[in-house]
Amino acid sequence: MSVFSLDPVQTAWCAELRTLAARRLRPLAERGEPGRVNRELLAALGELGLLERLFTAGALDLCLLRESLAQGCTEAETALALQGLGSYPLVLAGTPAQRARWLPEVGAGRAMAAFALSEPGAGSDAAALSLRAVPDGGSAGGWLLTGEKRWISNAPEADFHTVFARTGGGPGARGVTAFLVPSGRRGLTGSAIEMLAPHPVGSLVFDAVPVGRADVLGEVDHGFRVAMATLNRFRPSVGAFAVGMAQTALDAAVRHTATRTAFGGPLRDLQAVSHQLAEVATRIEAARLLVYAAARAYDTGAPDVPARSAMAKLYATETAQFAVDTAVQLHGARALQRGHPLEHLYREVRAPRIYEGASEVQRAIIAKELYRAADNTRDGER
Repeated sequence: MSVFSLDPVQTAWCAELRTLAARRLRPLAERGEPGRVNRELLAALGELGLLERLFTAGALDLCLLRESLAQGCTEAETALALQGLGSYPLVLAGTPAQRARWLPEVGAGRAMAAFALSEPGAGSDAAALSLRAVPDGGSAGGWLLTGEKRWISNAPEADFHTVFARTGGGPGARGVTAFLVPSGRRGLTGSAIEMLAPHPVGSLVFDAVPVGRADVLGEVDHGFRVAMATLNRFRPSVGAFAVGMAQTALDAAVRHTATRTAFGGPLRDLQAVSHQLAEVATRIEAARLLVYAAARAYDTGAPDVPARSAMAKLYATETAQFAVDTAVQLHGARALQRGHPLEHLYREVRAPRIYEGASEVQRAIIAKELYRAADNTRDGER
């Protein structure tokens, strides 16, 4: 199958997901409390089997899932994506006991996961994290976690957290270990942070929180690999989420300008309007193809996954911001009214340009891969 087209089965599945999101999931989302975990919505995602697909879907299917849900219900898409981000380290590096305990609960929508990487002084520069894991001196060879995590999705309400802490003395990415820390562990507290978009985000404070060998994900001092592998897995699908929002904004703008009259006729007859929408549509299609190509590269194990994933996230999230802003401008003041679908999207669309690697970080990754390829070519010519 070409990465530039979908087969009939995939097309039908996407249409089904969009309908499901709009008719069943959106009403559940609207009943939720802004800034809080929506357990009812999560349970519905589990009942529909969508959470279990996080563990089995290829990167392309994950992108189709996120794009389609985003067009019908951004809250459902985000709840699903956060479950995947928080639990995927278990899929990658969890022990049989860890997986047996938590993955069925995540898949059923009964347990909420959190990916605890960012800190007050370590956002885009994730290797700068400072949460310390100090040996506790006991015979079991455990550690005590001390420090803070911030801007953690699903915190402080998550049932378990994948936490990245510094166990070794090496700088940067060296000496970081991934831990699975259930909520309720002694010394672990948290608080909610009110954000622009109405999603659950908070901070976690670790006051000598005990963790043992049974809590380690993967190898001691090699947890940064788990973090980066998780982000690489989800980075193209962040672009898919952005494409879904962009498409919703474009569809709304086309409907509005086709019927809204001004200056003696419908807005669609004004070249200044129609050309803006043509530009938006072209950018969305380009973003969608970049996302699909990056996902296909991931699924086939291509060597250029880092660059393709970075390009997909960068271009798709920037395009979504452009698309939503254009749609708001063409709608006028009505789109700024609280509760309008575009007002909702306007708040939703800003964060993806920052989380899981800001746009500036994506540009740095792309440039690094360009120079790496150039250096390899030069070495091969010698």
